[in-house]
Amino acid sequence: MDQGNTAFILICAALVLLMTPGLAFFYGGLVKAKSVISMMMLSFGALGLIGVLWVLYGYAIAFPSTAEGTIQAPWAIDFNELGLTSLLDAGEGAYPPLAFVAFQATFAILTVALVSGAIADRAKFGSWMIFALLWATIVYFPVASWVFNFGLAEDGSFAYGGWITMGLQEWFGAGAIDFAGGTAVHINAGAAALALALVLGKRLGFQKGVHVPHNPPFVLLGAGLLWFGWFGFNAGSELAADGVAALAFVNTIAAPAAALLAWLVVEKFKDGKPTSVGAASGAVAGLVAITPACASVTPFWAIVLGFIAGAVCALAIELKYKWGFDDSLDVVGIHLVGGLIGTLYIGFFATDVGLFMGGGATQLLVQAIAAFAVMIYSFVLAYVIGLAIEKTIGFRVKNEDEVAGIDTVVHGEEGYVLEGTRA
Repeated sequence: MDQGNTAFILICAALVLLMTPGLAFFYGGLVKAKSVISMMMLSFGALGLIGVLWVLYGYAIAFPSTAEGTIQAPWAIDFNELGLTSLLDAGEGAYPPLAFVAFQATFAILTVALVSGAIADRAKFGSWMIFALLWATIVYFPVASWVFNFGLAEDGSFAYGGWITMGLQEWFGAGAIDFAGGTAVHINAGAAALALALVLGKRLGFQKGVHVPHNPPFVLLGAGLLWFGWFGFNAGSELAADGVAALAFVNTIAAPAAALLAWLVVEKFKDGKPTSVGAASGAVAGLVAITPACASVTPFWAIVLGFIAGAVCALAIELKYKWGFDDSLDVVGIHLVGGLIGTLYIGFFATDVGLFMGGGATQLLVQAIAAFAVMIYSFVLAYVIGLAIEKTIGFRVKNEDEVAGIDTVVHGEEGYVLEGTRA
């Protein structure tokens, strides 16, 4: 066992886990003051629920044992891995299997929490927890298997894996590249967020300029924590402290930095003023876009990707006003659009295999297949799950509770209580 790599993976897992509280601050600052507790609790609820589900059966679905040379079924479960008991005494290679279990658990938690940004100010906590349980089980865990569960033979070819890796490799001669979760995390969460926004409908009085962030410092704090944790997210996906991890680390600096600048430039020309929320959102858009490509492009092309993602996502968040869906905190405009940009960008500029980097069109084709397959799968099932909850126990709070602010109604707490008065 390589103790250095083991320590690297465990530290990266802790960094990624920090991203969920960071997301809570990022989202919490964007909503109105009387919904901040509710918004942050959606992230912390996901942390608790998915952490338990992952140990009980999530890992068994996402990473079932597979015979050599096998393309995994789109939905499978390894009953020997339930509760992780079989991994306690598993043989150790470069790192203990449980280190990988811990690292991947944090991905599952964060992905579910990301979805909650589309339903801010109007969702019941209990209904959200039911949705999180069902969506993680039916959507995230299987999609993680499609993307992340693969092994390599000694000659570097795929020995086994999900259909997005080994399947596309056998069918087209190239598997989709998603180093750290552009499809499994960001496209997946963004598509589900769009579905839930449609199911719950618009907030009362929804129109541009009405719902403004109540606490931009929270947003900046959350973005900073997300960026810090993202180094574990991207570099840690190499599962070794080596040159590839170093490349992913540098690209995780370069792309979001460029995206931050691009977002501010677009804001300046579009609205006349660059904002702190725009800076935070631009950085996150760049982080999303570089996630699948962080080990496949040079730092120069990472900067180009960041500029593209920052500018396009800054414009994409306006689509909710034109098309009439209330994606409250721009999960669609940042995570779905940014994830699509980063995933497809690989097909053009990935070193040696991109269309403009000496490769052909095959890599672009398989990137598109992976991206749109995950998007459609997640959207359809999230819509069905969300609609079923809304039609049975109800997903959205009453109108009067939404107007008053749902913190006291749902959680019996207030985000800001001043001495001698109540916020």
